[in-house]
Amino acid sequence: MGVWEQETRFEYALKVGTYKTKSYLHFMDWQAQRAIDRLFETGKPTVIIHDNASIHCAKLAKQRHYIWSKQGLSLFFLPPYSPEMNRIEEQWLHLKRQELGGYVFEDEYDLAVAIIEGIENRGQQGNYLVERLMFN
Repeated sequence: MGVWEQETRFEYALKVGTYKTKSYLHFMDWQAQRAIDRLFETGKPTVIIHDNASIHCAKLAKQRHYIWSKQGLSLFFLPPYSPEMNRIEEQWLHLKRQELGGYVFEDEYDLAVAIIEGIENRGQQGNYLVERLMFN
């Protein structure tokens, strides 16, 4: 799960296993706190583009949309079946092809480490900030 601002930053969370609504809410609460800070510093709101994944549309998530909007975080939902409109999909594709392509991983842990290293490498190459939310 990640937030990409071209040539500026990539903030993400990595979870071994399946993302559930609770993890999504944790990530978005983190983003909302960052949005408050950006709004205060720059006067500009933060907009995050979402596809229509079930965790994005869950009842608990919908209940938080209003709270997040008051924190300067707006959500824009893409039309169904239009991943090409979501710029972060390009980043995931490049990560898969350039950083992870051709490797076989022993387990999910090894894959997770490779993803972290790949994202860090892409950040260094692109000269942008990379930050990861650590789930407890």
